[in-house]
Amino acid sequence: MKDDLFSRDQEAYGPLAARMRPLCLDDYVGQGHLLAPGKPIREAIERNNLHSMVLWGPPGVGKTTLAKMLAELNDAHFETLSAVLAGVKDIRNAIEKARQVAVSSGRKTILFVDEVHRFNKAQQDAFLPFVEDGTVIFIGATTENPSFELNNALLSRSRVYVLKSLAPEEIFHALSRAMNDEERGLAKLNISIAEEQLMTLAQAADGDVRRALNLLEIASDIALESEAGLIIDQSVLEQVLLNETRRFDKGGDLFYEQISALHKSVRGSSVDGSLYWFARMLDGGCDPLYIARRVVRMASEDIGNADPRGLRLALDAWEVQERLGSPEGELAIAQAIVYLAAAPKSNAVYNAYKRARADVASSPSYDVPMHLRNAPTSMMKDMDYGAEYRYAHNEEDGYAAGERYLPEEMAASRYYEPVNRGLEIKIAQKLQRLRERDEAYWAEQQD
Repeated sequence: MKDDLFSRDQEAYGPLAARMRPLCLDDYVGQGHLLAPGKPIREAIERNNLHSMVLWGPPGVGKTTLAKMLAELNDAHFETLSAVLAGVKDIRNAIEKARQVAVSSGRKTILFVDEVHRFNKAQQDAFLPFVEDGTVIFIGATTENPSFELNNALLSRSRVYVLKSLAPEEIFHALSRAMNDEERGLAKLNISIAEEQLMTLAQAADGDVRRALNLLEIASDIALESEAGLIIDQSVLEQVLLNETRRFDKGGDLFYEQISALHKSVRGSSVDGSLYWFARMLDGGCDPLYIARRVVRMASEDIGNADPRGLRLALDAWEVQERLGSPEGELAIAQAIVYLAAAPKSNAVYNAYKRARADVASSPSYDVPMHLRNAPTSMMKDMDYGAEYRYAHNEEDGYAAGERYLPEEMAASRYYEPVNRGLEIKIAQKLQRLRERDEAYWAEQQD
C-alpha cells in the first residue's frame, strides 16, 4: 500500500497552497528543463531509476512537491526531515525506518531533507554511509548554493538539479487550477476574479507559486459580496498586495547575486542596469545604507583616480542617507550610482594595492632604508638615522629626483599603472615625467 503523502486532513482543511500540491506530473507547473520528455528527472521516473539528488532553487518552485511525487510515482517509501529541527538522532531514526521498510516490503526509501544547507558538517556526514550502500535515496532541498553549503563528499554522491523561478504564466496556470478545483480548490466558494487580476497575483508572487496561492487565499477571505457571489476585484488586490515585497533573502544567494549585478552594471558603465538593480534591492527590502557602503567601494575599486570626484560623491550620498533617511537618501544614492556608472573607469589603484599586498605577504620584512628613518634623538642621528634624506619641498618643483623610497631589495618594483582614461591620463603623464627625471639623476651620478 502506498504512503498517504498528502493527508486527507491537509487536503480538506489545510492552507490552499498545501491542498493544491500537484498529485501528478500533468499538474506540476514549471521545471520543463528537468521534467519534459527526455529530460533527466523525467527519464529517471520513467526508467524507475531514482538516484540521490540535491534540488537547488528559490522558495516556492516545487522542491518538496517534486520529491513527494518522485516517491509516489516510483512506489517508494517517503521519509522527511527538516534540517531546521532535526539532529543526528532523527537521521538515525529515519535510517532505521528505511531498513524496516526494506525488510517488510522490499520498497526503497526516499529520505527528503528540507533546507539541507542548515545541517552542519557532522550532520551531513551522518548520511554518507547510508547513501553509499543504498539504504536510502537522498533528496536534499536547498535555497542556497550547494557548492558553498554542502560537503564535497555528499555532493559527490548526489546530482545537483537547479529549479528555476516560475514565470508569471506558469503561476497563472496554477492559480486558475485552484480557482476551478471543486474538491481541493476554491470553486465551491463561487468566487469570480478577472484574468487580469489573476495575472496581477501571478506577477506579484515573484516566481513563487506557494506565495501566489497564499495571496489568492487571502484575497478569497476578504472578497466582496454581491448578488452573484463573491468577487475579487482591484480594490481587494490592493489590500492583499499592500506592503508586498519582491523575493530578497538578505545574506542568501539572491542577496549576493543582486549586489553583484549592481556592482558589475556600474563597472560596465550601464546606467540603466545600475538603476534597475538598485531599485530591485530596495524593492526587496535591502537596507539603503548597505548599498551606500558598497557604492563607496565601487568608487574606489572601479573608478579610482580616473575620476576621484566619484568617491566624494559616494560618501556624500552615504551621509545624506544617514541624515535624511528614505526616500531623500535613496535619491542621493541613485545620483551617485548614475555618476559612477557614467564616469571613466580605472581599477589601477585596486590592482596596485593588491600587488603591493602580495609583495608584502611573500617577501621578507625588509628594513626601512636609513635615509627614510626618523631621528628624534641624538643617538639615532649618530647612527645615521635620516642621513642624506632630501626634503622634497627644498628641491626643484618640490621633487627630489632620484630619491628612493622602497627597500633596496625592491627598488625596481612598480605597482601603480594608470589607465588611459579620465584624470589618470594626466597622472600617467606626470609619473612618466618624474621617472625621466629619476633616470637623468642616476645617469648623472654614474658620470
